[in-house]
Amino acid sequence: MSNIPETGRTTRLQIRLVVIQILVFSLLLTLGGRLWYLQIRNGQEYTAEAKNNHVQQVVQPAVRGSILDARGVPLADNETRLVVSASRSKLTKMKDDGKAVLIRLADVLDMKPQDVLDKVRLCDAKTKQPCWNGSPYQPIPVTDEATTQQALQIRERSEDFPGITAEPTAVRRYAAPANANTAQVLGYLSPVTDEEVNKAKKTSSPYLTSDQVGRSGVERTYDKELRGKAGVTRYEVDNLGRVIGQAASDKAQPGSNIVTSIDARVQGVAERELDEAMKTARKEYDSVTHENYKADSGSVVVMEAKTGRVVAMASNPTYDPNDWAGGISAKNYASLTGKDSDFPLLNRAIQSQAAPGSIFKVVSTTAAVNAGYPFNGHYPCTSSYSIGNQTFQNFESENFGPITLGRALEVSCDTVFYGIAHDEWKKDGGINPKKKPNDWFYKTAHQFGLGKTTGVDLPNEVNGRVPDRQWKKNFYAANKAAWCKQGKKDGSFVERIAYENCRDGYQMRPGDSVNYSIGQGDTLVTPIQMADIYSAISNGGTLYTPTIGKAIVSADGKTVQEIAPTSHGKLPMDQATRKDIDGALAGVATNGTAAWRFQGWPQSKIPMHAKTGTAEVYGKQTTSWFATYTKDYTIVMTISQGGTGSGGSGPAVRKIYNALYGLDDSGHQDPKRALLPHPEKSLPKISQDGSIVSPKVKPYDPNPPKKLPPTGQQQIAAGLGRKD
Repeated sequence: MSNIPETGRTTRLQIRLVVIQILVFSLLLTLGGRLWYLQIRNGQEYTAEAKNNHVQQVVQPAVRGSILDARGVPLADNETRLVVSASRSKLTKMKDDGKAVLIRLADVLDMKPQDVLDKVRLCDAKTKQPCWNGSPYQPIPVTDEATTQQALQIRERSEDFPGITAEPTAVRRYAAPANANTAQVLGYLSPVTDEEVNKAKKTSSPYLTSDQVGRSGVERTYDKELRGKAGVTRYEVDNLGRVIGQAASDKAQPGSNIVTSIDARVQGVAERELDEAMKTARKEYDSVTHENYKADSGSVVVMEAKTGRVVAMASNPTYDPNDWAGGISAKNYASLTGKDSDFPLLNRAIQSQAAPGSIFKVVSTTAAVNAGYPFNGHYPCTSSYSIGNQTFQNFESENFGPITLGRALEVSCDTVFYGIAHDEWKKDGGINPKKKPNDWFYKTAHQFGLGKTTGVDLPNEVNGRVPDRQWKKNFYAANKAAWCKQGKKDGSFVERIAYENCRDGYQMRPGDSVNYSIGQGDTLVTPIQMADIYSAISNGGTLYTPTIGKAIVSADGKTVQEIAPTSHGKLPMDQATRKDIDGALAGVATNGTAAWRFQGWPQSKIPMHAKTGTAEVYGKQTTSWFATYTKDYTIVMTISQGGTGSGGSGPAVRKIYNALYGLDDSGHQDPKRALLPHPEKSLPKISQDGSIVSPKVKPYDPNPPKKLPPTGQQQIAAGLGRKD
């Protein structure tokens, strides 16, 4: 028997019962509090989440808006094609990651098996194109050129092609109306990446994993407007996944249409004439290098002088943006990005920078006048100019004697500008500059808008370069170590230059200043910058921001947001100086370096202004520049390794003007053949159903139909023939 008293045992049991009761009560209290939190405090939130667990969403991609020319002609739109796609999420569940399926698919599509495998693999740091850089959970297009028979084979033999679909799909089409490729202006599309999807989740314009996004050109700049908003249909389903009803849905909103200032007809002419000019240059002999000109790349810009709107912008070499639709092939990707491709993806009108040569002299002339040199003063145009033991030659060693700044522009006399630039360098303190030098030539270039982007509505525009004192210091700091390592006092030409730069490369030498004054040395500009400058001279001095976009039109045509021209500055000259320069540039076209290219031009009716440029490039052949304007348009063309300005680019520019104004080579004008006798001021017409009216367009024929000689009866009727 236990020795514990009965009262003690009873007390312990009572204590245990109290503890158990407290624990049970605490658990009940905790459970009640949790139920209150779930059902009352956050009840609505969890109810909504529970509902969502029984809602399935079906996404309808928005139709991407069209890109139109100034008259409403589609440059980029959509067409329905049979697209064969592969689902990686299904293929990777197979033992061989779907390789056998893809090989069978290649046989049906008449494609190489490796090409199909490459298109379906995912891109990463080690995997180069072609590969899929979009979401791995999204169907990957293998081809958008499947025939109806191929699609039927895939669908009828679905057991042989698990994870493969063949469906009609809207695919981007670049129509090239009037043979206007317009590739670098329009850009291209490619799939959105997971990183981009995640980054855009909290923005006002999130991406879907199935989205195609603009990667360059207008497609990229106006991607948000063109993309629209995808539709979402929500279905209520039970626990077995059966549809029991339809919840609230959002309709897809098609993307807006972008009306550009590009005229497809002029664009086609510009592209053709640039290409022909380059082909012609390659047949010409370069007496300096003793081989034909290479003419490896070029560009041309046609701009409305009074607005900055771009009517045509061509870059060569070029490519077909349709190659990107449905995924780009290995062969096409290599042709666009390989070492021997000459990089056709570059828009050389805004991304290629080169020494401008003599077309820069409008900047130097303005700098000279602003520094106090009279425009109509007389300055020696000698065959050469010497500084110490260095001699700087005039082009072709011509000697015109004392001439005005205007005449120096007309005949493109280098030595006039050498002399003034050298004088200004000495006034600024020479090799040991004053604390605050005037630097008229460099300051004026910045005021012209050089050394920075113009702000054109295309991505990846480059700055160009004004090699002023600050640039010299920065460049020296970045390259001093390499110069000092390479330089030799008595070495090769390159080694001697490196030696000099190592010693005092931060200094502004007299040779730097005189070379700069004629657009040589370290000066770099882009064609769009020079078109902007020459347009400003034409229009009275306003630097307009170049634009491609002209209006954003909603899909239903009810909302039109016009993109008005904007100014980003004024030329640093008074009206008297502008008038003097304008007159001198007219003289270039009538009795200067461009006169032989404008023989027969109706100067009294359509005054032409021009400036030629032949820029020297170390290790390469000369760069051809030709800058021109009328009261309506500015055209600037450049050809790398293309020879002289008037020789390489002049004929092509003349032919573009002929098309604009309806002129033949003799200067006779036929208004019916004029593409744009005056800049287009109106927007395309919009029909009652909201669609934009697109006129018929065909390529411009540079050769007008020849008139047949009149018959005898016609001669008599006109009073020209014999009447007896």
